[in-house]
Amino acid sequence: MDSAVERVIQELQAGIIEQLHLLEVAPADIKPDAPLFGAGLGLDSVDAIELIVLLETRYGIKLQDPRKAREILTTVRAMAEFVVARAPASRA
Repeated sequence: MDSAVERVIQELQAGIIEQLHLLEVAPADIKPDAPLFGAGLGLDSVDAIELIVLLETRYGIKLQDPRKAREILTTVRAMAEFVVARAPASRA
C-alpha cells in the first residue's frame, strides 16, 4: 500500500466528518472503497460542494469541472489518490 495515500485517506475520513458535521460517524465507519454517494455513505449534491471545499481548504486543490469532480468524489480512496497525485513532493 502507498503510505501517502493511506495517510491522506485517514485525513479525509476525519475531514469529511468535520466538514459535513457527521457527529454520529467514526472515521473507521467511512470505508476507503465504499461509494460516497447513493449507497455507501449516502451523500448528496450539497455534500459534494462541501467535499470540494474540503479539498480546496486542506489541500489547495480547486475542482472547477463538474465532470472531473464526479470522477474524483466517488470514494475516499479516489479522493486520496487524486490529492497525492497533485501534491508537491514535499507533502506526499
